Amino acid sequence: MKKLLFLLFIYSSCLAAEPSLARQTELQNLLKNDCGACHGLLLQGGLGSPLQPKDLAQKSDEFLIDTITNGRKGTAMPPWKPFMTQDEITWLVSLLRNPIK
Repeated sequence: MKKLLFLLFIYSSCLAAEPSLARQTELQNLLKNDCGACHGLLLQGGLGSPLQPKDLAQKSDEFLIDTITNGRKGTAMPPWKPFMTQDEITWLVSLLRNPIK
């Protein structure tokens, strides 16, 4: 059953709509400026934990999506759900895992 759920998640992630190029630029700026304010301008950590691919390798996409969507109670991590769609959050997690060079 877990394997089936995992496959469904992967399949649905592939179907997620990719943001427009203009929105991708906005999200990249948000990542650099807003997220970078706590996670460091190079996303190597600060008030917030590092967001480099090597630092996220042991964290599931579901965990990262939930963290961005709902924030983390008891921390400075706010919920971003009011500002991004689920597809945009999924795209952002993909960008964190595979940064544009």
